[in-house]
Amino acid sequence: MAGVFLGVDVGTGGVRACAVDARGSLLGMDSAPLPPPRQDGNAIDQDPELWWDATADAVRKLGRRLDLEAVKRVCVDGTSGTLLMIDAAGRPCTPGLMYNDARAAAEAARIAAVAPAGSGAHGASSALAKLLYLSGRGEASRARFAVHQADWIAGRLAGHHGISDENNVLKLGYDPVTRTWPAWLDELSVSRELLPTVLVPGTPFADIDPEVASTLGLSPAARVAAGTTDGVAAFIATRADTPGDAVTSLGTTLVVKLLATRPIFAANQGVYSHRLGERWLAGGASNSGGGALLTHFTAAEMDRLTTQIKPEMPTGLDYYPLPKPGERFPIADPALPARVTPRPAEDHRFFQGLLEGIAGVEALAYQRLAQLGAPSLRRVISIGGGAKNAAWTEIRRRALGVPVTVAEETEASYGAALLALRGGPP
Repeated sequence: MAGVFLGVDVGTGGVRACAVDARGSLLGMDSAPLPPPRQDGNAIDQDPELWWDATADAVRKLGRRLDLEAVKRVCVDGTSGTLLMIDAAGRPCTPGLMYNDARAAAEAARIAAVAPAGSGAHGASSALAKLLYLSGRGEASRARFAVHQADWIAGRLAGHHGISDENNVLKLGYDPVTRTWPAWLDELSVSRELLPTVLVPGTPFADIDPEVASTLGLSPAARVAAGTTDGVAAFIATRADTPGDAVTSLGTTLVVKLLATRPIFAANQGVYSHRLGERWLAGGASNSGGGALLTHFTAAEMDRLTTQIKPEMPTGLDYYPLPKPGERFPIADPALPARVTPRPAEDHRFFQGLLEGIAGVEALAYQRLAQLGAPSLRRVISIGGGAKNAAWTEIRRRALGVPVTVAEETEASYGAALLALRGGPP
C-alpha cells in the first residue's frame, strides 16, 4: 500500500511524531516538549490538554517538512498506566494520573484481595487503582469513559472515544489470554460502562475527524488506529519479529523483553506479557542498570574508563550492581543489597567489573524467563543510552552467548508508525 503512515509517541518529556513510507523507511520525525507533571508526594498528574497541544505542535512541525496529506493511517502510543476520565464528548473530567502516580494505595489493597496473582492490575500505580481512586471523586460523576493517555489522543484525532488496545488495558485489569474484562472486576464495583472497547493494537477504528485533519494538515481520508504502550512501541521499532528475539533497554534501569509464543506471568517478579496478535511480549525490569553505575562514576568518567577496559579479559569480579538495596527481577528481594566488593585499586577494572555484573544480571533475567516458559534466547537487540558502548556490547555478548546488536531505530514513535503501517502486529 503506497502512502505515508504516522506514529505519535506521547512521552514524559514531550511528544514525538514520526512518518514512514509503505516500506517502513523513515521519512521524518519531529517533536514538541511537555512541561513536567505536577507532583505532590505520591500524586503525579498533568493537564491532558497539554498532551494534545504538544501532539498538534509535533505533527504540524513534521508537516512543514513532509506532505502529510498522503497519510493513510495514524497510530498513537503513550505511557503505560497513565489514566484519565472523560465525558461522552471526550472532554477530561479529571487530570491525567501519570504512569508513576502511586496515590491509590488503599485502592491497590482492594485489588490485591480479589485480583489473580498474574494480573497486571496490581500495585498503587496501576490504571485500575487509579480508576477506583478517581471514581470516588466528585469530578468523575459526569464521566463516560476511563481512557489511557494514548486512547485519549487517538480519540481526539478521530472524534470517537472509548476505544483502547490490548496493551494499554493490561494494567486496567483486562485479561489478555481470554481477551475479556474478567468477572472479578465486579467485586470491586467497577462500572462496565466506563471500560473502553478493546481492539488489537494497530486496528483502524475510525476516520480522522475532518476538522482535526484540516487543523493538522492531514488527509481527511486518514484512518485512526488503536495504539499501544510506549514500551511495546519501542520493541516494535527494533523490528524484532521471531520468537526468541529479545530487546534489552540499557537505561537508568535494565529492562528485558522477549518475543514468545505463549504468555508468561510472574507478578511477584514483575513479569508480565503483552499480547502482540497471536504472539506475546514477555518482560521484566531490574533495578540494576545505568543508575547503579552512576552511584560510582559520572558519565564523563565512564566515557574515559571505557577506553581502558578489555572485554576479552574478564575481571572475575562477581558483582550485582544496584543503586540502593532492593531488587524486582530477576531476583525478587526488596532488601537485596548491592554486591560491589572487593573493589580493585584500578578504576577501570572496577568499572569493567560493574559492566560485567550488569551483563550477568541481564543473562540471569533471560534465564528466568526461560524457566518460566519463554523460548530460548535467539538474539538480543540493544536500545537505550548504554547500547552505544561498544565495549559493553562485547561484554554482554560473551555473557549472553547469542548475537547482540544495536537497534537502528529505537524511537517509540517509529514503532507506532510501523504499527500504523501494518494495521496490526505481525
